[in-house]
Amino acid sequence: MKNKVAVITGASSGIGMELARLFAADGYDLIVTARRAELLQKLSEELMNAHGTSVRIIPMDIAQPYAGEALWKAISEITPNIEVLVNNAGVGDASDFSTESPEVIERMIQLNISTLTSLTRYALPQMLSRGKGKILNVASLAGYQSGGPGMAVYYATKSYVLSFSRSLGNELSRSGVSVTVLCPGATATEFEQTAGAEKTLLFNWSKPMDAKTVALAGYRGMQRGCGEVVPGWMNKFLAVSPRFTPTSMVLAINRALLARRN
Repeated sequence: MKNKVAVITGASSGIGMELARLFAADGYDLIVTARRAELLQKLSEELMNAHGTSVRIIPMDIAQPYAGEALWKAISEITPNIEVLVNNAGVGDASDFSTESPEVIERMIQLNISTLTSLTRYALPQMLSRGKGKILNVASLAGYQSGGPGMAVYYATKSYVLSFSRSLGNELSRSGVSVTVLCPGATATEFEQTAGAEKTLLFNWSKPMDAKTVALAGYRGMQRGCGEVVPGWMNKFLAVSPRFTPTSMVLAINRALLARRN
């Protein structure tokens, strides 16, 4: 790989795929990973034909224990030096905690928290040794909320990503390495179907943003070195409003938004 290299997890669809297109158009070579090899291959061919970009794919289920270590080993065999790490892969589930599958809960925590954290830890030293690099973590508007009854584990994992990104960004403030956290609200991707949230009021009371718009906001914010990016004026309001609203009221509102309609 001769150009700057960006690693993107969860690149087979949605925000991750749109971010891959933006990086390729800007002259980056890419290492992309997701479970669905056929979609990664299709994306690779698209980007190579459109931009002459070198794209390497790593089909892998990174919602497994120690996946961050395994993925970093695979990345290092391609190149030890990356310019950008995008932790985009994530999963949600709209269920009451008492009836939620323990396996689903474990995969959510592993993917949204553990793999993101360990992969960042593996990638960071080589960025620091060169005095430059960018990390883009994809969280959610949920990270700003007091909690999400009906999606309790998902909301908690995204709060972690937001807090982790803020803290790490402060640690690295004079290092040449920046950390940006992208916190979209409802977005038109596969998420609402895979999470079982398509029948909730949250995804029906207003039109979700499209993935391309969200990805562009995150990409531009990362390139400018912004710490936090919340796309959309309404989402910005919703990110700030819990600070001035009693927690009990926020939880009641979120419970209503996350209740599934028949």
